Amino acid sequence: MTAENPAENPAPTGTPVLFIHGLWLHASSWDPWIALFREAGYAPRAPGWPGDGDTVEASRANPDGIADHGIDDVVAHFAALIDALPSRPILVGHSFGGMIAQKLLGQDRALAAVAIDAAQIKGVLPLPLSALRSTLPVFRNPANRHRAVSLTAEQFRFAFTNTVTEQESRALYERWTIPAPGKPLFEAAAANFDPHSPAKVDTANEVRGPLLLISGGKDHTVPESVTRATLKQYRHSEAVTDLIDLPDRAHSLTIDSGWREVADTVLTWLAKQGL
Repeated sequence: MTAENPAENPAPTGTPVLFIHGLWLHASSWDPWIALFREAGYAPRAPGWPGDGDTVEASRANPDGIADHGIDDVVAHFAALIDALPSRPILVGHSFGGMIAQKLLGQDRALAAVAIDAAQIKGVLPLPLSALRSTLPVFRNPANRHRAVSLTAEQFRFAFTNTVTEQESRALYERWTIPAPGKPLFEAAAANFDPHSPAKVDTANEVRGPLLLISGGKDHTVPESVTRATLKQYRHSEAVTDLIDLPDRAHSLTIDSGWREVADTVLTWLAKQGL
């Protein structure tokens, strides 16, 4: 079952926008963004990953449905959704959703893409200690490659919400978190040793649409150094590739009380691209 609220169906007119969540967050965490983008004239949707439940509660109740889906599964899932749209969409992805957005943009399936604190793609070498600690709940057991793994409230605070209050962190944890498949993390970790890694992105594509990378300067899970290394992977393409740093933001920047700043940053950039 795929998570998608009927209220998130695209409007009859406007450029389609697909929001792609990352690990441990439900698709409904994009609800405030969807409302804002609809007001701005877009036709937004936030489909879930393969196996996601329609709600946070349904996803938590069925972790086996989420387990063992890898990067290629998610890319194929969103490619099929794109094929059913009346026109190519703008993609906005967070964390692993940002990696998925980059892959689909490199395949010329999107008008443009925004990758927010995106998981590292093949070729990115930095692996900061904070990123290792954030993903330790998955990597501590090799069997988690084929399982869905949940974060505790304390693990979520370190990985996502280190710049907000304990109270806000707990509220975000209770509202949006779901189990996540371990497989994408294992695939990304092995990417630079696998010539056919699913984490590989066509960064040399000269004719793709514009790409915006956004980094949170206090992100433990995808530190700024990872995003800057990702930018360097695009150095052989003349297509638009921009980077915006938000120095005081953590991995929860799309869902915490400062989400509107990030969303407005994306809308402003899209307007500059004529989108």
